[in-house]
Amino acid sequence: MKSFFLTLLFLASSAPTALAHWNYDRIIVNGQVIGDPYQYVRRTNNSNVPLQNVNSTDMRCNSGAATGRNTQTYTVAAGDQLGFAVADTFGHPGPQQVYISRAPAAAADYDGSGEWAKIYTLTYSLNASYGSSDGVLKWATHRAQTFNFQLPSALQPGEYLLRSEGLALHAAHKADKAQFYVACAQIRVTGSGGAVPRPTVRFPGGYRWDSVGVLIPEFWSRITNYTAPGPKLWPEGTGEAHVLEGRVK
Repeated sequence: MKSFFLTLLFLASSAPTALAHWNYDRIIVNGQVIGDPYQYVRRTNNSNVPLQNVNSTDMRCNSGAATGRNTQTYTVAAGDQLGFAVADTFGHPGPQQVYISRAPAAAADYDGSGEWAKIYTLTYSLNASYGSSDGVLKWATHRAQTFNFQLPSALQPGEYLLRSEGLALHAAHKADKAQFYVACAQIRVTGSGGAVPRPTVRFPGGYRWDSVGVLIPEFWSRITNYTAPGPKLWPEGTGEAHVLEGRVK
């Protein structure tokens, strides 16, 4: 009997942590969830375990996702509204960001070792309907099921990796304890744009353990202002928001 109650106690204590983790598994194009889970998003081999070593090559597309030969590439137009859906819901407070990197040839063969530009960042809202109810700020990744953003209309045609990055901050006041949830979708962009995204970073190298936004000065629920890590947005002045988007299944 004692063993039974210990088992129940363990399950009760571990369940919220497990449910708080997430995977990006589908893309959204112009409001429609596209395909089956992992049809256009590279499947990882680490279940829903977060990344915490910013110096790892897993920061590109996650563990086991260096290539996408078993992943299809979806055709979109520059200027389309894109997004990601997640298995279950985002379960921890933090920002949501999107990076893009052009493949030298086919996106399926690209390991993500090239240049990445940030095209979207969503941090928090002060008065959103969804988000944290136990902190000062209401965070982008807390209790949301999807998010949407615009693919820049100036983007030149080609095949790209589209990298979704959720950053959980619940332990980020301690060194090397920020939790990254990363996935890469494969897209083929059409259109007449000719712009090359700038500025760019590489992964690893884009973040340090003590970068602004990765290491936070105090416990997340007491933060009154936050700046996400990484380079400036491309195009500058677009794609940034401090407003939480609603839930869309």
